[in-house]
Amino acid sequence: MGPTLASRPYPTLVVDGFSAPPQCAGMNLSELLVALSVLGVTLGALLGFLQEGHRAHAVGDGRMQAQQNARVALARMTTDIRQAGLGIGRASFPAITVAQPSRIVINHDRHRVMAGGSETISWFVAGGVLRRDAGGGAQPIINGVRDLTMAYFDADGRATTSPADVRLVEITLTVGPDHISAATGTLASMSTQVRLRNR
Repeated sequence: MGPTLASRPYPTLVVDGFSAPPQCAGMNLSELLVALSVLGVTLGALLGFLQEGHRAHAVGDGRMQAQQNARVALARMTTDIRQAGLGIGRASFPAITVAQPSRIVINHDRHRVMAGGSETISWFVAGGVLRRDAGGGAQPIINGVRDLTMAYFDADGRATTSPADVRLVEITLTVGPDHISAATGTLASMSTQVRLRNR
């Protein structure tokens, strides 16, 4: 009777003149668990890096969007306020009729067709939207407005609350993107000063 399977000698592996004991195929349970643990830690770290990169991109994109929106809004507000009081009969109407911290109403006749009359434009924030009302309804200009603050100064540079005395308006606008929380640091705050040219 020949040798049994258990007592049969394994063949010896010879590589470059050195003999090595034979290796059994496969891996045992402990080796499999170690390999899975290492793979899990590696994939977890990779996922963390991807999430952080996505968050950084979203914050940067949100900040850029907020800055662009703030620039657009300030440019339009500046143009309207600078031209307050413009027109044929400008002496007959006030340049500014409402001068509140978050709302301004200006008058002008930019098209020079209303001798002795004026066109009225209102700027204000409602529900996080900066709106401009030039007589055709309050049109949205930009979304995501967190704060609009205006300060008014007279010809001598003193703060004033009287619309008739206003010669300089300081605007501070804080804007954030719509799709990202304000807590993520994506707010953009910009300020500018506008001097009335026609008063």
